[in-house]
Amino acid sequence: MYLDKIIHSHRSAAAHEQRNLDDLVEQVSSFPQTRGFERHLRQASTQHLAVIAEIKRKSPSKGDLFTDLDPSVVAQQYESGGASCLSVLTDQQYFGGSVIDLQKARSATTLPVIRKDFTVSEFDVLDARLMGADCVLLIAAVLSASELKRFHDLATEVGLDVLIETHDESELDRVLGVGASLIGVNQRDLTTFEVDHQRAERMAALIPASAIRVAESGVRDAGDARRLRNSGYDAVLVGESIVTSGDPVESVRKLLVS
Repeated sequence: MYLDKIIHSHRSAAAHEQRNLDDLVEQVSSFPQTRGFERHLRQASTQHLAVIAEIKRKSPSKGDLFTDLDPSVVAQQYESGGASCLSVLTDQQYFGGSVIDLQKARSATTLPVIRKDFTVSEFDVLDARLMGADCVLLIAAVLSASELKRFHDLATEVGLDVLIETHDESELDRVLGVGASLIGVNQRDLTTFEVDHQRAERMAALIPASAIRVAESGVRDAGDARRLRNSGYDAVLVGESIVTSGDPVESVRKLLVS
């Protein structure tokens, strides 16, 4: 129910887009090279579970988490704790995020940043590059096979890494078909927003070893981190448990299991 409302809102906004796509592609073609989101995860994961630490003010299911956070300060705390990358929510209506949050977080650290949002058009992909993100999220559950391929190819063309999120085996088949090398498994059901801790373990073995495996949502502590590492994951994307912890540095550090 949450997801349908969110996606309808984003697709409605995309339907009123007036900009010229080719002009935007030309504009970002001169941008500096990104920081290498996937590369950072690959390097860190050879030593320990890599952590993508998320800046998240609120969520539809949990409500307010840390609405008055300073993205610059939180980003620096995550970096101090040993995070490999940052994730920043830019959806304002449902998550209280913004483009400014992403830009402040990225400017405050040396870490690569993924734009965490609901990508439903080529313009969303290009906006990620325009705002300074290093990686863009694609959610298989809300995109057709042709959209997945188009958005993945466009992102790659303009220098972005791409994290494609899956929830089940059928989605994973579609994702592998577009040549994804950074694959997420969301333990949260995007219809009910309930967390299934067995989902990531079940799907880990189905993801090729050549890809970076990322477990998303529902990572609460070092025990969860170790279970996911033992299941074959290279990285975790963690938001709620660290943003509400009161000690982001230590909360990230505890997840860096070997």
